[in-house]
Amino acid sequence: MSDSSDISTLRRILKQYKTIAVVGLSANWYRPSSFAAKYMQEHGYRVIPVNPMYKEVLGEKCYATLKDIPGKVDIVDCFRKSKDIEPIADEAIAIGAKVLWMQIGAMNEKAAAKARKAGLEVVQDRCVKIEHGRLFGGLNWVGVNTKIISAKRPQWLPY
Repeated sequence: MSDSSDISTLRRILKQYKTIAVVGLSANWYRPSSFAAKYMQEHGYRVIPVNPMYKEVLGEKCYATLKDIPGKVDIVDCFRKSKDIEPIADEAIAIGAKVLWMQIGAMNEKAAAKARKAGLEVVQDRCVKIEHGRLFGGLNWVGVNTKIISAKRPQWLPY
């Protein structure tokens, strides 16, 4: 498989595949996984939460594992530590996913090699929300226009 982090490949992946299973999706709105999944939902993607702690997240039924999902999954988006990715890669292969996507800070070469060998494309150390915003013009959702990130100096600081 080609290097899945080049711009044309990322653009193709995000254009071609519309069903994303988000492993480790939190129901807490302030968590990065929730913010990224909500963004992808708002941009026409079907988001399937995967987290044994919840029954529902973002209005979607939540599944304990990837294998519990009844339909097809295109992208497995991992909000897990690097050391926890290998079993997720095994499940992604087993369910016939097309892409194993590891979020910013997550990289696991052993899992990536296994997924590539099984025919999956692999993206490591990148955020689907940031890449979609960068490549398809949704930068206001990345934090610039949300009042979560601001260039203004807070008034309560003593300087």
